[in-house]
Amino acid sequence: MSGAARRAGRESGQMSVEAAIMLPVLVVLAFVMANLMLFVEACVAFDRIAYDAVVTQGVSPAGEQTVESAEGAVESCIADALGREGTCEVEVSARDVGRVGGGEATFSVAPTLTTYECTLTFRPWGSGFSVAGASFSPPVELTHVRELTVDRFRPGVVV
Repeated sequence: MSGAARRAGRESGQMSVEAAIMLPVLVVLAFVMANLMLFVEACVAFDRIAYDAVVTQGVSPAGEQTVESAEGAVESCIADALGREGTCEVEVSARDVGRVGGGEATFSVAPTLTTYECTLTFRPWGSGFSVAGASFSPPVELTHVRELTVDRFRPGVVV
């Protein structure tokens, strides 16, 4: 048997070994990229929907004209429009802008301006598994925040 034939016999399994080592790494990278794309897509949709919800529901909420009722209306509007019940949660908090003072003696410099802080919480898909010894465990949740300041009594005015 010639020297070239002996070398070919020893190197014939090299590609299989390299593929076996790289396959788990490639699978983990594919899951990370898929989750990243889902998160970015959810953030883009959330930004657009949050703006629309705050302008329509937060400016002049149905029923009582309080910040608390507007929070609930904006939150339910965003959650319904987003439609990702399994992977995303929405939370909305509102506060008056220009609140001066502390304790009992507070007053607002700009009483009609309200800032809505809309928070999207994303839970990645496949939150913990192991493939051929390579474990993948993404963070428990990713968050994205969008703040909008509106004048509650002047529709369409976004500061």
